[in-house]
Amino acid sequence: MARTDTRTPSTTYQRWVLALTASASLMVMLDVMVVVTALHTIRVQLGASIDQLEWTISAYTLSFAVLLMTAAALGDRFGWRRLFVVGLAVFTGASAACALAPGIGWLIAARTAQGAGSAMIMPHALALLSAAFPPERRARALGLFSSIAGLATLGGPFVGGAVVQSLTWQWIFWLNVPIGLVLIVLVLKRIEATRAVGGSLDVAGLLLAMGGTLGLVWGLVRANVVGWSSAEVVTALLGGVGLLAAFVAWELREKKPMLPMQHFRSRAFAAGNASSFLLYGSIFAAAFLIAQYLQTALGYAPMDAGLRMLPWTVTLFIVAPLAGALVNRVGERALMVGGLSLQALGFACIALLARSGQGYLSMVLPLIVAGCGVSMAMPAAQNAVLGALPRTALGAASGTFNTLRQLGGTFGVAIVAAVFAALGSYASPQAFVDGFTPALSVTAALSACAAALGLLVPGRRTVSVEQPTLRARPALRETTIAGA
Repeated sequence: MARTDTRTPSTTYQRWVLALTASASLMVMLDVMVVVTALHTIRVQLGASIDQLEWTISAYTLSFAVLLMTAAALGDRFGWRRLFVVGLAVFTGASAACALAPGIGWLIAARTAQGAGSAMIMPHALALLSAAFPPERRARALGLFSSIAGLATLGGPFVGGAVVQSLTWQWIFWLNVPIGLVLIVLVLKRIEATRAVGGSLDVAGLLLAMGGTLGLVWGLVRANVVGWSSAEVVTALLGGVGLLAAFVAWELREKKPMLPMQHFRSRAFAAGNASSFLLYGSIFAAAFLIAQYLQTALGYAPMDAGLRMLPWTVTLFIVAPLAGALVNRVGERALMVGGLSLQALGFACIALLARSGQGYLSMVLPLIVAGCGVSMAMPAAQNAVLGALPRTALGAASGTFNTLRQLGGTFGVAIVAAVFAALGSYASPQAFVDGFTPALSVTAALSACAAALGLLVPGRRTVSVEQPTLRARPALRETTIAGA
């Protein structure tokens, strides 16, 4: 059967969609990480306690994760572009509020609003991008998207350190304002308005999904503060699981569910989401640990530590676009399993080198190996999930993917923080290494488990392209793409 030539140049419209959605996602995801290197300065200037500092991170994560599914459902109801623009406006306004914060309480509230804006941006960025490209070229576009947006997770500590060290901590938020305003104008001008693909809102499903996600995220965030066995954490986690179970039961009986459970009958959708949960858990956890290791154990300043994480980051520029281009030839499974195995190997090597007292230079090759691995796995996992469902379900697919990605990140950081706290401390460089080594070993184990789940994703298969894309070519041909 003839294969579509994926090397055909993108249209001007497709290039605009890719540039604008990737830029918006980069801005949003960058805010997850840049605040980490500003925490010390914020504590001194605003007189914040340790718990309040944690909430400058957790408030963003909490509202982001809890509102993702709701935002995706609203996008299906009112149009993806409309919710995308509303999200950009909320995020930009909240960024200005963060920069103007006179106290820590104001900052935490503004960070919560930032997370709400992010929840509206991320699922619709992926939905708009996926709709703009035909299935046979979508994987390559997602690879480019990942190489840009993925820089936020790996490059956030460097950007935050550079801004705080050169300017003031407020500028990590002020920089979002002009970028957000320009993006709003360009999105309205360059991206076509999208029609609603959903009917009435599934209010009960929305409430159950929000409540369940809130319980899980709250429990994970608070576990390392009040203890995993505390009544607060146990109640939150059990309540979250119970509400999500009720959500599944409700969606099975609802005539017009916000997330049809039959989507999970697709091995690509189910396994891709499960693997992505652990993939992003390991990435966020590793970024959290390695940035601190370079500063606490090896004595580098914030910006210097960020520079030394670049071998991990730079691979995204090169490998992710190549991996996206290869998905249609080798399938998502090979890239997910191979990439996640490389990531596990890189993290395991860094843990062993830290235990033996080696310096930074010995970490460079493992950082490159781990970076190549995640750069291979990211676009493949996204394509597995988004390619598994028809165009009318892209909003739900993207919302589910992003919710599980955010939950995975929160889960990963919570788990490695618990391991570190049990076996190490900040008392001395050696005490830090005592906790860092087993904690980073856990990230390697998470990557290995994600690779194992990737084996469940189907291999390449031939499908017929049925769904139209925004400004797609008139002739839709049968194409060989990675299995969904």
